[in-house]
Amino acid sequence: MTRVFNFSAGPAALPEPVLRQAAAEMLDWQGSGMSVMEMSHRGKEFIAIHAEAMTLLRELLAVPANYKILFMQGGAIAENAIVPMNLLRGRTGADYIDTGEWSKKSIEEAGKYCQVNVAASAKDTNYTTIPARASWKLDPNAAYVHICANETIGGVEYHFTPDTGDVPLVADASSNILSRPLDVSKYGLIYGGAQKNIGPAGLTIVIIRDDLLGRSLPVTPSAFDYGLQAAADSMLNTPPTYAIYIAGLVFKWIKAQGGLTAMEAHNRAKAALLYDYLDSQDFYSAPVARDCRSLMNVPFKLQDAKLDDAFLKGAQARGMVQLKGHRVVGGMRASIYNAMPIEGVQTLVAYMKEFEKEHG
Repeated sequence: MTRVFNFSAGPAALPEPVLRQAAAEMLDWQGSGMSVMEMSHRGKEFIAIHAEAMTLLRELLAVPANYKILFMQGGAIAENAIVPMNLLRGRTGADYIDTGEWSKKSIEEAGKYCQVNVAASAKDTNYTTIPARASWKLDPNAAYVHICANETIGGVEYHFTPDTGDVPLVADASSNILSRPLDVSKYGLIYGGAQKNIGPAGLTIVIIRDDLLGRSLPVTPSAFDYGLQAAADSMLNTPPTYAIYIAGLVFKWIKAQGGLTAMEAHNRAKAALLYDYLDSQDFYSAPVARDCRSLMNVPFKLQDAKLDDAFLKGAQARGMVQLKGHRVVGGMRASIYNAMPIEGVQTLVAYMKEFEKEHG
């Protein structure tokens, strides 16, 4: 069996040891005679899987005791509505920072539930920067301030945690959570879909400070009420059991690699390898400002877009897939999440040099 280097933005590559363990346990999880997919979420077997995954995630992120971790469903798209439903707490507006396509989706969805103040936008730079914190026009009466910690499509990432004073900071961290250490205490709420660095699609991680629980809008569905889910240990409804199981295996794998400090070193080495090459020539270009380049998603363009198809075909022939850029920005995009080995980036850079030599 030959595994490709999968540069997909999500669902993304999973660590091979995780896939092998899941395959070995597919028909019989640890002598239970059942697959995890067949287990009752109320049974002792799955309760143990669920509890271990929660404990590992809390340990990896050093989540403070006054925060709850929720395993939910619906992805970040659903959270765009679930966040205002739960966090308005009697207020009428919230601040949003616009840094790209995912920020725009969050803004549009939140606008159905509250008055959205776009406190800063990178639109005038074609979403290639993060607006300087000093330029943000925040409302001190806002219910919360929302950021997208890493824009998967445009490839811009916050390399600082913005200070929002007494107003809770909310982050969509779908595409960079667990890629490096994170000071959870600086946030009111962090959420993210699992399908980048955590596991298969279907699971959504929510980390919320205790004081923000329990004041959801009356229209909030019970399954999306953070307070109710926290009280039910994320089992108000049937959770995405198999996705939680895989996430737990990924958490174990990250811990075995040395935790988030080791993950950060691994990810910085991969990103530096690719960005250093992109900056060394003019056949390819990297549009994002250097101080906010993503360590997870690296968009780049060929000088001549007519060569795009040939580039992609050549990459696939060499065992590299999912390099086509998002339709909104075009070009190429290499997503190099935790599970991407440095050999994958080395192979990509070697091919880019070869392609440049042939077509430059």
